[in-house]
Amino acid sequence: MKRVKSKADASKKADNKLSAKKGSERASKKPRKLKAAKDPNKPKRPPSAFFVFMEEFRKSFKEKNPNNKSVSVVGKAGGDKWKSMSEDEKVPYVTKAAKLKTEYAKKLATYNNNQSGGGSYAAGDEDESDKSKSEVNDDEEEEEGSEEEEEEDD
Repeated sequence: MKRVKSKADASKKADNKLSAKKGSERASKKPRKLKAAKDPNKPKRPPSAFFVFMEEFRKSFKEKNPNNKSVSVVGKAGGDKWKSMSEDEKVPYVTKAAKLKTEYAKKLATYNNNQSGGGSYAAGDEDESDKSKSEVNDDEEEEEGSEEEEEEDD
């Protein structure tokens, strides 16, 4: 015997479909976090050894293939060439990337010091204020000591 579908069964399935849609709509309508504005003065990250290699490779590839306008072809050819290179062949690119990384670290440190209101300079101000307090205390102690000496002299 075949079971005949009732209108109630059909409405339950429709409700399930609607509830699934509502759930997905709710998930997609969550408020998105706004990205922080990028500071144009912040130094750019240094390129990796591969990207240092790609700068040079693009130039030579364009000389050999002047009619090629596709970026993806250049990228694929560069990736294949990089994979086929031995570690000894990659050394100049790795050293140049390491040099660029140290320069970036210096630039970033100066940038961070400027952003935090002086960084180490601000810490130096705190030390100076502590010194000035101790000097004041030293002066008070000297004055107290001189008063005691005057009392003893009398």
